[in-house]
Amino acid sequence: MNFTLLSPSGFWNPLLWIAFLIIFAIIGYIIYARGNPGYKKNTEQVKPYLSGNAEPSKEEIMVRAGDIYWGFLEALKGYYDVLKTMHTGDMRDYILWYLGVGAIILFLLVGGV
Repeated sequence: MNFTLLSPSGFWNPLLWIAFLIIFAIIGYIIYARGNPGYKKNTEQVKPYLSGNAEPSKEEIMVRAGDIYWGFLEALKGYYDVLKTMHTGDMRDYILWYLGVGAIILFLLVGGV
C-alpha cells in the first residue's frame, strides 16, 4: 500500500513526517539535556543582569500609550483639539452623528449630485 500523495507542488507522506518529528524531538531533547544543571528557578538567577544596579520597579519603566504616540499626537494636535471639543461622552450624540453622516452619504449617492 502506497501512503505517498503526489501533487504538483511535491509529495506528502505521513510516515516520513512522523519519522522527522521523532528525529527532531530527539535532537531537541539532547540539546535540552546538555543545558546548565546549576540553574535554579525562583532564585537570583532569574533576575536580569543590570551591571550591578538594582532592578527598577515596573511602574518606573512602564511605557505608556501616550509616550508611544507622542509625536503622532503632537503633529495632529489641532485636529485632536477640535475632536475633543466635539466629544461629549454621550452615546446619543454619537448615534446622531452616525445617522447624520449616513443621511448625507445616502443623499449624495441616491440624489445623483
